[in-house]
Amino acid sequence: VQLQASGGGLVQAGGSLRLSCAASGIGFSVYDMGWYRQAPGKQRELVARITSGGGRNYVDSVKGRFTISRDNAKSTVYLQMNSLKFEDTGVYYCRTESGLDYWGQGTLVTVSS
Repeated sequence: VQLQASGGGLVQAGGSLRLSCAASGIGFSVYDMGWYRQAPGKQRELVARITSGGGRNYVDSVKGRFTISRDNAKSTVYLQMNSLKFEDTGVYYCRTESGLDYWGQGTLVTVSS
C-alpha cells in the first residue's frame, strides 16, 4: 500500500497550489480520504475530508479557499489551495479516513508573506 503525495512548493501569499495524493494497493473508491497539515511547532490537524460518496468537510480556516476532490479512476485525491496565507505553511499529508489507516509521506508547502 502506498499513498504518494506531491505538489507542494514555495508560493507567495495569495497564490495557489494543487496537491495530489495517488494511492496504490487499496480499493481507493471505497475509502474516505483526508488531507492533514502540520505547521512548524504545532500538532497535525485535519484540513479537509472527502467521503467515498463525495461529501466534503473543511476546517474553518480553509473554507472558501481550499477544495478537496477525488478521481476514483486515477485513485487520486486532490487539494486545490487558493488565496494561500502564510499560516497555511506546513507539511501536508494524505490519509485514508476509513477502514485501514494509511498515511502518505507528506509534501511541504511554504507560503511566503
